[in-house]
Amino acid sequence: MKIYSFSPFGYEGAIVSVDVDLRRGIPAVDVVGLADNAVKESRERMRSAILNSGYEFPKERVLISLSPADMRKEGAGFDLPIAVAVLYAEHNKQSPDDQKKQSGTENCVLVMGELDLTGNVRSVRGVHAAVLTAKENGINCCIVPKGNYQEAVVPQMHIFGVENLKEAFECLSRIQNVKELKTEVVELQCEDEVCFSPLAENMNYSTVKNQGTLLRGLQIAAAGFHNLMVYGPPGCGKTLAIQRLPSIMPLLTLAESQTVTRIYSLAGLLPAGSSRISQRPFRQPHQTSSLEGMSGGGVLCRPGEISLAHNGVLFLDEAAEFRTSVLQALRIPLETGSVTLSRAGRHTTYPANFQLIIATNPCPCGNYGSKSKICLCSARSVEFYWKKFSAPLLDRIDIRIPVFNNSESMSESDSKYSNYNSISTEELRQNIARAVKTQRQRQGKMNALLSPEEVRKIIRLDKDCEALLEESCLEENFSARGMCSIKKLARTIADMIGSEAILPAHIKEAVYFRKNTGGLDFCL
Repeated sequence: MKIYSFSPFGYEGAIVSVDVDLRRGIPAVDVVGLADNAVKESRERMRSAILNSGYEFPKERVLISLSPADMRKEGAGFDLPIAVAVLYAEHNKQSPDDQKKQSGTENCVLVMGELDLTGNVRSVRGVHAAVLTAKENGINCCIVPKGNYQEAVVPQMHIFGVENLKEAFECLSRIQNVKELKTEVVELQCEDEVCFSPLAENMNYSTVKNQGTLLRGLQIAAAGFHNLMVYGPPGCGKTLAIQRLPSIMPLLTLAESQTVTRIYSLAGLLPAGSSRISQRPFRQPHQTSSLEGMSGGGVLCRPGEISLAHNGVLFLDEAAEFRTSVLQALRIPLETGSVTLSRAGRHTTYPANFQLIIATNPCPCGNYGSKSKICLCSARSVEFYWKKFSAPLLDRIDIRIPVFNNSESMSESDSKYSNYNSISTEELRQNIARAVKTQRQRQGKMNALLSPEEVRKIIRLDKDCEALLEESCLEENFSARGMCSIKKLARTIADMIGSEAILPAHIKEAVYFRKNTGGLDFCL
């Protein structure tokens, strides 16, 4: 029987072999393999746990080897595998030739868990990622803490949830007869259906009044996963409307859910008792967030906010109050959909396909452009305020929406989207579901995630739309990225109504949301 554990580093992590050798000499326990203090301290916890579980601790000198030896092992998750390996070595003393005969993957097991002095097993982080990595390496049996059992459930894997060391050791005899075990049956969501989470009472858009343009923009953003920026005076309803965005976002597909669940498992944020995350993440970091907190890092290269928002929303409220370095760090992940972290000669790459939603005031005092209030900010201070958002960052935002107080709403907005002024969440979901289903069937991903090459192949315009697009881009001085963004926006608008062809009206609406400044031309 070969026992393995898991070392969580970055997104990938690594399988660690736990080998035990009992040899002559003064009784002692030695741990080799670049183990940190937490792993070395497991010697004492493991000894007490074995004795308190009713077993006899080996009287020989115990050598515990964790390999690969050049990789640092950290955390208390090695307690249980080390204890099980010691017990197995004590009860199955074999010659080296016998051990070689039992080195196949059919006799391998992944073990994770922290021990207390009584032998009880405590939950640890990263179990879901560990099970997936074990499966990739041909290991199909896992012993995990009872509290992590639901998290560890993966198709075609044999999972044993244990509460104490005695149960874990008894599982080894069952694993030797693994052919007689039944694999866990996991119910999977139908990929053809577009599902939404149950609607909470405080998440209904029917209570958001007289903000038709904002609700239309949020609907388009949710339907195509487009980045969005909302700006307006304090108290106009920006944050209120955006925080309800999860109610109109479709649930994750199985493929999307696997990566999100792995990230949250590594971060220790997976909800207790859940096997996978089905709802899209909605992350709202504080304005004081550091560059490391946003991008990720630390000793084990833990995921940051942009990775925790993978396949979901990263909402920056009062975005101008974030540090400039933090805002600029979003540019590359927005373009590549990933973030690479380096630490002590090792590097890891986290997926980071997130939807950026920004809310900000038009100026430091918040009254710039208001008809009923006076802005006390100088032109220089307003310019400095908006310089936090560099041109490359703003160019990656597909939808820009100015929001005013109800008494100051623009007549154009009221007339164009008056039917959205008191629309409900259920009504918004209908067109979003139609658009998402169309995108999954056509290209397997959302429109906003299409590369420029895919845009040229998938999004085709007739002569009238092409001429209208070129004329609008020249008039508004859009960049090449801006033109590509308008095409993707128009495709999403057409998908929402079930239109196979993109019409001139769709191009006009896409241009409207791309260039929308609401009279605040000084800002954008």
